Amino acid sequence: MAGGAAAPPLRGRAGPAGPHTALLALAANVTAAGVGLGGQESALDRTASIRWAPRRAGHILLIGVIAGATLPAVQVLGPELAPTTVILRNTAGLTGLIALGAVLCGAHHAWTLPTTWLSYALVVPPPTGIRGEVCAWMLQPPDTPAATATAVALLATGTLLHAVKGPGT
Repeated sequence: MAGGAAAPPLRGRAGPAGPHTALLALAANVTAAGVGLGGQESALDRTASIRWAPRRAGHILLIGVIAGATLPAVQVLGPELAPTTVILRNTAGLTGLIALGAVLCGAHHAWTLPTTWLSYALVVPPPTGIRGEVCAWMLQPPDTPAATATAVALLATGTLLHAVKGPGT
């Protein structure tokens, strides 16, 4: 922006289709896939003769790719809902949260972690400064380093923990 002023957070934009719509669509895509992060029987997963870690990590990354690719595909046909960098950042963070949710709550309740954080970010006014950028990372403008770092940390942590530990029970 001109004059060195920081870009306002995405929170204040109005319109029928905007960043909130994009965020809700991403969250719906990711949480719908979360139930597939666990098998029918966790004892079978633990005793299987195949290596699960690469498959689990690949599954998480595939969820992120599919969930993140749907919005740009839809935006080709209509208005831009959010900048591509925001879509990538939010997809990464929400995918990490769904993986963490699967580890902590089990695959059938993996949706609780991203849904809770999303609800918090949309409803509760964020604190000021860096804490606010971390707490409301999914609503920040694309050039916010703390928001990007938070999303990348969530993706890395969630993918690693899910790959190593697998879904909780």
